[in-house]
Amino acid sequence: MVKMIVKWLLYAAALMLVANLVGGISVSSFGSALLAAVVIGLLNLLVRPVLVVLTLPVTVITLGLFLLVINALLFWFAGSVLAGFSVAGFWVAVLGAIVYSLIGLVIDAVVERVL
Repeated sequence: MVKMIVKWLLYAAALMLVANLVGGISVSSFGSALLAAVVIGLLNLLVRPVLVVLTLPVTVITLGLFLLVINALLFWFAGSVLAGFSVAGFWVAVLGAIVYSLIGLVIDAVVERVL
């Protein structure tokens, strides 16, 4: 339980970092980042597997690169449904999703080693 809360807080901080690194992404407060981290996590847990299965032929043809499009669309969608988190456009969402995913890889590796 502690590991999950620590990851949630770190993912929210990562979202704040992404907002500072990528122009076009804005997070109004840390509370908004916490909510956005939950929404992005839920979208990745519930919607992403369905989209991956539905777009499997395109994903195979593009050698997996279409997964970046799916990640970007989910990131962009989270920005459109939340009040304190916004993403300016699709290409901003692509860059933001890539940076957020890379930071997430580091967070997962560090948390697994430390906790």
